[in-house]
Amino acid sequence: MQRPLGAQISHMLKDRGVEVIFGIPGVHNQEFYRGIEEAGITHILARHEQGAGFMADGYARATGKPGVAYVITGPGVCNIMTPMGQAYSDSVPMLVMSSCLDETAAKKGQLHQMKDQRVAAETVCDWSEEARSADAAYALVNRAFAEFACQRPLPKHIQVPISVLEAHTDAAPRVEHVLREIGADEADVAAAFEKLKRAERPLFILGGGAAKASWPIRSVLKKLGAASYSTYAGCGIAGLDDRLHYGAMLEPENSVAELRKADVLVCIGTDLAEVDYYRAELGHVAPAIHVNIDPAVLARAGAKDMTHLADANAWCARLSDMLIEHIPSTAWLPTEVEAARELGRLAMERLYPGIAAICDALRAAVPLDTMIYSDMTQIAYTAKVVWDMDRPGHWHHPCGFGTLGYATPAAIGGAVARPGKPTMAMIGDYGFHYTMQELGVAVELGLSLPIVLWDNGKLKEIEDSMVRAQIAPNAVVARNPDFCCLAEAFGAHAKAPTSLAALQDDIRMAFEAQGPTLIYVTPNILT
Repeated sequence: MQRPLGAQISHMLKDRGVEVIFGIPGVHNQEFYRGIEEAGITHILARHEQGAGFMADGYARATGKPGVAYVITGPGVCNIMTPMGQAYSDSVPMLVMSSCLDETAAKKGQLHQMKDQRVAAETVCDWSEEARSADAAYALVNRAFAEFACQRPLPKHIQVPISVLEAHTDAAPRVEHVLREIGADEADVAAAFEKLKRAERPLFILGGGAAKASWPIRSVLKKLGAASYSTYAGCGIAGLDDRLHYGAMLEPENSVAELRKADVLVCIGTDLAEVDYYRAELGHVAPAIHVNIDPAVLARAGAKDMTHLADANAWCARLSDMLIEHIPSTAWLPTEVEAARELGRLAMERLYPGIAAICDALRAAVPLDTMIYSDMTQIAYTAKVVWDMDRPGHWHHPCGFGTLGYATPAAIGGAVARPGKPTMAMIGDYGFHYTMQELGVAVELGLSLPIVLWDNGKLKEIEDSMVRAQIAPNAVVARNPDFCCLAEAFGAHAKAPTSLAALQDDIRMAFEAQGPTLIYVTPNILT
């Protein structure tokens, strides 16, 4: 049956497993909306395209499936570029579908016109392409989903001219074949096994790309007697009972001394990017084994390193099988790991006095299966170091692009993805301003979503940085509203605990409440 292409695209997305689309309709992209309900897809109406993008990001991180967003020509694309940049830096699968003008070179002054919308979007995503026919649109959607399935997950943008969206066309062809992830080469794993079985101090660094490989990794660590660190994205891959796990403590400076103890470093699913440790060099001296599905990451390896283009789960499962008869001769001691962890915590305490105690109180009150979305704020900077997770893929932070305003809408996307399961946001007072309007979406959907808002009355991280640079602090204080009254005006619940015990009670109640709860926390909670 022929329908306008916009409607056919919604049916095509449904056929490829899309259940939810985030976005905002407009006169330019309304043809996308013709087929949404008919295809059986749920649409979440954001209050701003930036919110739609972050919701799609949060949904993707929670499910592992691509988050999909519909936006209009011009400003809609510009507004979602920040979430696209965040998804690109953090390897999140996201598909942004937008309309575009039919002609821009010979016709000026049109509604939503840009000089080159496609190129603008391409600066913050894996690729941005224009589909000038139905067949091209179908081919590009198929390309995006094929790459989501078997390559490093990165955001894509497809734009379709308005007249092409409106034109009637046949349905997209169904996909019968299933693409498989890249496996692991037996010879590569065997070479790594030979190196590791002779090691006295093997040390693993576990990145977000290894989140699906938690169980074989835990087996490998135990069989080798290896120590391990995780990046922030890899938090929870190692078990809470692993006494040789340093946690997500690569950033504290004392980690350099620990890294230099290793005689073999194994880096699984990590770029070892600047935002993983915030210094010029990681600091290790041992040769490394890099396991990654991205050739660009492997190309940066040292001359003495081994590189394996492999899926982390397949690689670690094969290594675990090879280690069945291995008797570890590790020199790592739980006491040295424990001492280093304590030094790391003290370093965070010096940077952000008192915040670790708030994080401890929150952690004790939050259900184990909670998925947490944090923002660029000092309470999150502390929490992602001192808060150990019992499972991977449950703490999401805007690490690379580092945008403010991420946590609230991303947590909404995560809550939509996991109905009935606990989700929480952690955001600062200034970051909350960026996307506070999306609180209305959480109210509209009736999400039981605690939003912990940390208000220290200023851009404290910037103020501290200015002071360290001997710059008189400037433009770091903004007038805040009464956040609790603001939340209630949206129809949300609001709490302002004055003690850690009250904070724990409020958190527990928020997970049971009908609708979101803003939990307003200031440094005075420690006094």
